[in-house]
Formats: sequence, structure tokens, C-alpha cells
Amino acid sequence: MRSAAVELRAALQTAESSQRGYIVTGNEIYLAPYDTAKAQTKRQFVALKRLLAGDGTFTVLLERLEIIIGQKLAEMDETIALKSALREKDAFAALQTNRGKALMDEANLFLSGIIRRTDDRLTAAVGEQRANANWLRWVTILGGLIIVLVVGGVTIVTMQYAREVAQARDEVHALNASLEERVKLRTADLARARDRAEMLVQEVNHRVANSLAMVNSMVQLQAKALGDPAAKDALSETQARIYAIASVHKRLYTSKDVRVVELDEYLAAVLDQLAVTLKNEGRGASLRYSIEPLKMPTDRSINLGVAVTELVTNAFKYAYPDGNGEVRVKLVNLHDGSAELVVEDDGIGRTEDVSVKGTGLGTRIVHAMASNMEAKIEYLKRTPGTAARMVFPLKEAA
Repeated sequence: MRSAAVELRAALQTAESSQRGYIVTGNEIYLAPYDTAKAQTKRQFVALKRLLAGDGTFTVLLERLEIIIGQKLAEMDETIALKSALREKDAFAALQTNRGKALMDEANLFLSGIIRRTDDRLTAAVGEQRANANWLRWVTILGGLIIVLVVGGVTIVTMQYAREVAQARDEVHALNASLEERVKLRTADLARARDRAEMLVQEVNHRVANSLAMVNSMVQLQAKALGDPAAKDALSETQARIYAIASVHKRLYTSKDVRVVELDEYLAAVLDQLAVTLKNEGRGASLRYSIEPLKMPTDRSINLGVAVTELVTNAFKYAYPDGNGEVRVKLVNLHDGSAELVVEDDGIGRTEDVSVKGTGLGTRIVHAMASNMEAKIEYLKRTPGTAARMVFPLKEAA
């Protein structure tokens, strides 16, 4: 019962997180986990209902919980449909009513009650086991006292007792030798299990990197097949984003520590690839970078790589309409637990009161990545040009 209730709550939370992620970012990658979590929610509720069918105290609660879950799934489907229909204002308005939060809170309340009830039952069972253990302990102590009295009274068998002691000592030695061997075998098993786990993690990263490389190639083929320049540019930007993510996994399966990424090596590879791609597209600006050797957890490194890709791409596209100029990327350690990223150019500058060029997707992605990294981003005016500055904490890997 407890497992079904916990998994039902987790599935609901996953569905809500995926829904919010899609509403906020518009990225359809969130729809797959949402559909999976939605199906999991329905399965777990059926399982929970079946487990609690024999307990009449849960009848009313289950009926109300079924209504709440149905309303919550309908609310999430409605906001996703609005977002898919490009009715973003309506989707955000639906979120801001807090109706979904109220339904989620009520569902959590009921599920917490079920979990608390099962925990009480487990606690009672453990208490009973402890009482039985205490009773057994006293019986054992009493039996031991009787044995000691009997042994103390049998003084006529002293020689036999000594012989038994010697025999027991030999058995202890044999048991110690057996225990040491078992410890060695167990240690070897643990070492093999650790090596296998590390190998599996490297294999997963290798497969992810290969899969992303395949996706990148497919996007490239699709771009070549298109005649619309805007569509080709959009697919080219998508390639750069995919490469920023794939590069992390490519480095992880050759790394000894998959928890962190060497930012100087990773960003250098991303920027070199990006420079080649932009040059092949006919962008005349050049790229120069200076990156200090820093380490950062894997997921935050991916966010940073995507943000750098978007900032550099925007600088190439909009800073130099004539195509000539230089884009510079700098990453420095501020030695206060944080780092600073600066992407600057000497182009035409960035004017706040002018409408956003292009689709604005790149800017939204940069702000989303900055939010994931707990970073502060600002655009500084230069004479000439613009500088995008991002300050983010350097957290250690868990």
C-alpha cells in the first residue's frame, strides 16, 4: 500500500513538473515524460485502489482522490493544449489561478494520510517484534544462568571441560580462517561490482553521445534538404545545441570521474565546433576565447555549454551585419565560490527599446539555462559593441 501511494504521488509530481517545464520553455522534450508519468499515475491509482478495496475506512477517501486526480490530469492536459495551440497567455493564466496547485495539495494530503496509516502499521509491527525480542532476551539470560549454575556444580568433569575448551578454541580458529576467506571473497565481489557499475556508466554515456551524434547528422541532412534560409538557420542552431550536450557525454565516457566536467576542455571543443559551423554558413566574424581550467557538475556544465552556444550564435548573427568582426569568450574564476562568463563583441550594439530580432528563442534558452544554474545574467553596453555577462556559483558534484 505504501509503495503504491508513494509511486502514485511521485508520478503526479513528475507529470506536473513536465507540464510546467513545457509551459515555461515550450520545449516538446517535456511531453514524453509527461505522457509516461500520466499513464503511470493511472496505473498506480488502480493498483492502490485494488490494495485498499478490503479496507472500508478508505472508501470515501478513494472516491474523492479519484475525482481529484481526474481533475488534475484534465487541468494539465488543458494547459498543455493551450501551449501547443500557441495560446501562451491563456496557458499562463490557467497556471496562475493556482487551481492545479490546490488539486495537487489536496491529492498530497490524501496520499500522505494513506502513507501515514501504513507507517503506523509498520511501526506497530516493529514494536511487537521488539517486545518479542526483549522477552526472548530475558528467557535467554535465565537459561544462561541455569547453565552456569549447572556447570559450576559439576566439578568432577574438570578434565572433560578443559578438553572441550581446547576443542572450542580450535573451532574458533577455524571459524576465523573461514571468516577471513569470506571477507576476501566479498571484497573481490564488491570490487567487481564497482568496476561493472563504472563500465555501465561509461557505456551509457557512450551510447548517449552516439545517439546525439546521429540526431545531429539527421538534422544536418534535413537542413541541406531545405531551401528556406530561415529554416536552415533554425536547424543549424539546433545542431549547435545538440553538439553542446553531446560533447559532455562524449567526454564523460572517457573520464575517470563522471560527476564533473573540465570546463576548459569542454567549452574549447564546443566553441571550435561552433566556429567551424558558423564559418561554413558564411559568417565572416572570427571567434577568440580564453577559458580558465575549472570543474563543474555534469548537469550544470550542459546548461553552461548551451548558454555559451546561444550567446555566441546571437553575436555572430546580429552584432556584425556586414559579417566582419570578432567575438570573444572569457571564463574566469572569481575565487569567491563563483565564476564569470563574458561573451562580448565590437558590433552595432544592443538596444533595449528595439524589438527582438529573430524568434527570440535563443534569448529564452539563455535565461532558462541561467535559471537552472542559479546564475545572474546582464547585458552591458560597450563602445562599440555589447557584452553579455553571467555570474554563476561553482558547486561541487554530489
